[in-house]
Formats: sequence, structure tokens, C-alpha cells
Amino acid sequence: MLDPVAKWWKTAEKNKVICTLCPRYCKIGDGQAGFCYIRRNRDGILYQDGYGTSTGFAVDPIEKKPLNHFLPGTPVLSFGTAGCNLGCKYCQNWHMSKVKSDEVRSISNLAPEYVVNLAIQHKCPSIAYTYNDPIIWGEWVIDIAKIARKHGIKNVMVTNGYITKEAREEIFPFIDAANIDFKAITESFYHKLTYSHLEDVLDTIKWLYNETDVWIELTNLIIPTHNDKEDEFKEMVEWILENCDDKIPLHFIAFHPTFKMKDLPRTPQGTLNRARRIAIDMGMKYVYVGNVFDETGQTTYCPSCRTPLIQRDWHAIRANRMKENKCGNCESEISGVFTGEVNLTEGRRTILGIA
Repeated sequence: MLDPVAKWWKTAEKNKVICTLCPRYCKIGDGQAGFCYIRRNRDGILYQDGYGTSTGFAVDPIEKKPLNHFLPGTPVLSFGTAGCNLGCKYCQNWHMSKVKSDEVRSISNLAPEYVVNLAIQHKCPSIAYTYNDPIIWGEWVIDIAKIARKHGIKNVMVTNGYITKEAREEIFPFIDAANIDFKAITESFYHKLTYSHLEDVLDTIKWLYNETDVWIELTNLIIPTHNDKEDEFKEMVEWILENCDDKIPLHFIAFHPTFKMKDLPRTPQGTLNRARRIAIDMGMKYVYVGNVFDETGQTTYCPSCRTPLIQRDWHAIRANRMKENKCGNCESEISGVFTGEVNLTEGRRTILGIA
């Protein structure tokens, strides 16, 4: 029997409830849902409508998350629900994140065991909670992750990091790796384009990297005229170096016009290359570009001898010169989570659809 009662909330006046999952602290009236669409007040109790639902499953290369230093060359079972706790005007997955669960084709009443068994069936060593932000369905993430760990399956979150201290301390102990969407280094960007606040995300990144064992990689989607200035790239890298270190992988990825920002051009290749070069020159050891074809920008290099270790073609791995977690040339240790040899892959996605 599925239990969709939400975990993080408290009662307020006049049969309202306050959701304490994310920094919005939505005050929700009876019969209404919060900003994310899927956390709903029913008779003074907060329910999580995303529990046990999915808009579809796929087997992805782990590099698609993107995670280049966590089990590279392996498949990951990926899925999401509906809704989001941010309001990004440029959302690349708006058809899932900006709709209610009853407005998309989805399957419901899925037990946590179903998801884990699907990963086992398709020989995926990890499960990715992704597409829309998994923070808003954290209760279901926890229940799946607990069972997954019993079967030796890792758990991955692809998230905006907009979460309260209370909730993150209960969710992330069950997570093995996360890609955090580091959208920009300015409060004005977060406030105007995502309807959220920068400081809460920075706090999550610092906490995850310094106080947990979760493997972390960061992604910055570069949007022309909004977060593509060289000074902003430098400021972002400075913050990372001061609050994390030079070993955290950083992905600069290209924007394409969508949702409410169709009037902008795609991110030029030169902008991505410039951002990557700035980060490398400032001392970052693992910097990548994505959403474009760029073999150099998608390859993992040894930071000591500069040998190209894992050469990628989009999400496919074409060459591997690593020996477990070390450079095959100079034997320097490479930061990340590696298990044995990195296999050559085709990098293809398999849509499993809705069961």
C-alpha cells in the first residue's frame, strides 16, 4: 500500500499547512497545491501527489546526467514525475516540470520495488531521479533508494539544489551521486529567471561537498545575454575554488531556445570554449562542455600529465586509458567513483516508456 502523505510540513491557521521541503515554505490552503504542483493539502494533511507516479523510464548513459566521474561507461535507469519547485523561464524539460501530474501521460501506483526491479532487469548499476526536480518527490526517492541499496544499486539525483536544511539531511544520506544545476552566480538571475534565490543553492552545494560522502558534479547552462559574461564565469569558478575545491567536475552546457525564451539564440560554441578555458586557467582540473559535439571538451584528461584518459563522442566512450581510478600513463589518482575498467560504449538511450 503506497503512502503518499508528505514528510516535511507543519500545520498553520485555518486548515492551512506549510510545506518545509524547500525554501519557498509554501502556505497551502485546503484543496490547493504548492508552487511545485504536486504537494497538496487535503483536509489539513499534506500529500505528495508525485509518489508512485512516473512520466516514463529510460536507460541512459550515465554521462547524460551529466556525470563523467561517477561509474563512467555504465547505464543508468532514469525517470521523473511532474512539477518543479523552480519557475525557470528557459526550462529544457518544461513539458514535465511545468505541468501537473494529471496533465501528462503518466503511470501511477508504482511501488518502490517496481523501480528497483526495472533497474535490475536492465542491468543498470544505478538509478537516476531526474527530468523534473526529484527534491519535490523526496519521500518516494528515499523509499526507492533504501531498497536499491539493499540490491547494491547506487542512487543519483539531478537537481537544482533548492532544498531546506531539514529535508536535505534526510534525503541525501540515501544518495550516492548528484549533479547540481548551478544556474548562475548572481541573485538577479535566480530571482528574475527562476523565481528562487541563489544563496540557498550555494548553501546546498557547500554542504553536500564538504559535509557528505555524495559525489558531486556541477552544471552551468549558459544562456546568451543572461549569464554568459566572462566576469561571471570567473566569479563562479572563484566561488567553487573557495567553497569546494579544484577537483569537482564542472560542466558548461549549451542552451537551446525553448519554453518562454524562444527568442534567444543557441549558445555559441565559442562561449562554451571560453568558459571552459577560463575555469581551467583558474585551476579547475576537470571542466567539460555539453549539448554540443566537442571531443576535446568532453574528454577527461589527467590533471598531472594531460593524457586524454576517457575520450567521449557526445555520451559515447570511444577510448579509455585509465587503470581503475588512476591515469594509465603516470598513475596519478583521478577524482571520482570508478569500479574497475571503463567500458567503451555507444552512448545510446533506450526509452522504456510507461509500463
